[in-house]
Amino acid sequence: MTFVVTENCIRCKYTDCVEVCPVDCFYEGENMLVINPDECIDCGVCEPECPAEAILADTDPEAQKWLDLNTRYAALWPVITEKIDALPDAEEWNGVGGKLEHLSEKGCLIDGRPAARPDGTPPWGEQAVSWRHFCHPFRTPTRMNRKNLP
Repeated sequence: MTFVVTENCIRCKYTDCVEVCPVDCFYEGENMLVINPDECIDCGVCEPECPAEAILADTDPEAQKWLDLNTRYAALWPVITEKIDALPDAEEWNGVGGKLEHLSEKGCLIDGRPAARPDGTPPWGEQAVSWRHFCHPFRTPTRMNRKNLP
């Protein structure tokens, strides 16, 4: 069993779940989070933490299509390990149905460019401490070699 992030996360992107995850299995897209099912240890601590109630166990009948989506985007998007602010209009989108058409396939961006190369490696090299520092430019990276930025 694993857990998956579902449609209600789209355009909300609350990260309360990220803060409690013991294995850092959440990945960040432009307007949604996903769980890597191969990394999830099925502890379930994230499920009650989600204000949008967007996390389901994969045993739920609705979970299968989300399992495929979570698997695909976890391989493309950067890992997120710390809580950040939700999207500015998250409350307006919370609970709205039919949001799959609003899913952005982009991972978080750096200067308008994807945060990962097509092979999944970061564009600034493997030595970066956290993708989150690059996805959220208002936060200062703690340790990195800036000369490796593209």
